[in-house]
Amino acid sequence: MTPQSTDTPPEAGDEDTLVQSRRFSRWNEFDGKWASIRFGAGYLIDYGGYDQDAASEQQMPDLETGWKMRDFRMLFKGRLKFPGRKVTWSAGFMYDSANNAWLVRQTGISFETPGITGSVFVGRQKEGFSMSKIMVGYHGWGMERMPMNDSSVQLLADGVKWTGYASRPRVTWNVGAFGDWLSEHQTFSIADHQVIGRVAWQPILSDDGGNLLHLGVALRYATSDDGLLQARSRPEAYKSPYFMDTGKFTAESTTMTGLEIYYRPGPLTVGSEFMFQKVDAPDNGNPFFNGGEVFMSWNLTGETRSYNKVGGYFNAMSPARSVFAGGPGAWEIVTRYSYTDLDSGPIHGGRFWRFTPLLNWYLDDLVRLEIAYGYGTLDRFSLIGRTQFFQMRLQTSF
Repeated sequence: MTPQSTDTPPEAGDEDTLVQSRRFSRWNEFDGKWASIRFGAGYLIDYGGYDQDAASEQQMPDLETGWKMRDFRMLFKGRLKFPGRKVTWSAGFMYDSANNAWLVRQTGISFETPGITGSVFVGRQKEGFSMSKIMVGYHGWGMERMPMNDSSVQLLADGVKWTGYASRPRVTWNVGAFGDWLSEHQTFSIADHQVIGRVAWQPILSDDGGNLLHLGVALRYATSDDGLLQARSRPEAYKSPYFMDTGKFTAESTTMTGLEIYYRPGPLTVGSEFMFQKVDAPDNGNPFFNGGEVFMSWNLTGETRSYNKVGGYFNAMSPARSVFAGGPGAWEIVTRYSYTDLDSGPIHGGRFWRFTPLLNWYLDDLVRLEIAYGYGTLDRFSLIGRTQFFQMRLQTSF
C-alpha cells in the first residue's frame, strides 16, 4: 500500500520523476559501487475538439479538432556515493514537437542539507512557486495547469534552490535564485533574473488516517526579459492557440504572491490556489493581473493520493489493484473551476473562466486515461465568446 505521506527529502529530479510510487521492475536501474543510475520516460498524446458560438469563432477562428503528441521525455537520475553525504543527480530531455527539437529539462545535482531535513539543488529545475507548478505535470489532477499559472510562472529556471523541513511545527520551505544565462533563448524563459520563496504549513497531518491540511504562501520577484513582458496562456487545452495574450509590452519587473490551501481527508481532496501579479511598468499603467482555481477530487476506488511533506507537494496516484493484475485500477472524478484576468489599464490580455468535470482512470502506475469536458467564457476583443471543450489524453510513463 502506498504511504499517505512521505518524509523523504526531495532528490535531484524528483520534481520531474515520472513514476514515484512502487517500481514495476529493475531492468531500468543500475546500482554500482560509486554511483547509481535509473532511466525513465513518458509519453502523452492528446485529443481536442471544440464547439464555439459566433463570438468565440470571431475571437479564435483557428481551433482545430484532432490528435496531437503533447509530450515525450526521458529522465536519467541516480546517486553519487560519497562517504557520509547524500548526493543525487538528474538529467532530463524532452522532444518539442512544435519546434522539432530536443530540449534540456530538469538537470543538475542535489546535496542533502547537513543538520536539517532538506536539500540544495543546483541546475535547471522548477522555481518552487505554486504547488501545482512544483508537481510533475504527469501527476496533476487535470490535463493542464490553470491559465494564470502558465501565463506568469516559468516552468523551469537555471539556478540554486534550497528546500528544507522542520518536523515539529510541520513547516516546509524553499528559497531559490535564478538567472537566464543558459536559458535566454529557451521558450520557457520570461525573466532575466528571479528570486522565489515559499513556505507551507501542515497543521493537520496524519500518516495513518490520511487527513491532511496544507496551507502555503509564496513570493516571486522577477526582472523582465530584456525589459519586455508578455503574459499569455492556452485555455487548459494544448491543441488550442493562446486565448489570453497581452502581447509584449515594456516592463521592468513583476512581483507575485501565491496562496495555497489543500485538504485531504482520505480519498477526497479539495484545493485552491490564487495568484496576484503586480507589474512595474510605468509606461503601461503598472498593470495588476490575477487568477486562480478551485477543485475537488474523489477517488471512487478508495485510494488516497500520497503527499511529500518535505517538498510540500502531492505525488502520483497509485492504484491499489492494477488492471494488469486483475484489478479495477484507480478511478478518480475531478471538478475544477479556473479564472484568469489579464486585463488592466491599457493592457488587454483577456478575462477567461472555465469549468471542467474530468474522469481519470489509472490502469496502473504506468498508464493513465483522461476524459474531460470543459465550458469556458472569454472576454476579449470587445466580445464575450463561449467555447465547449472535448478532450482526451493517453499517458504512459515509467
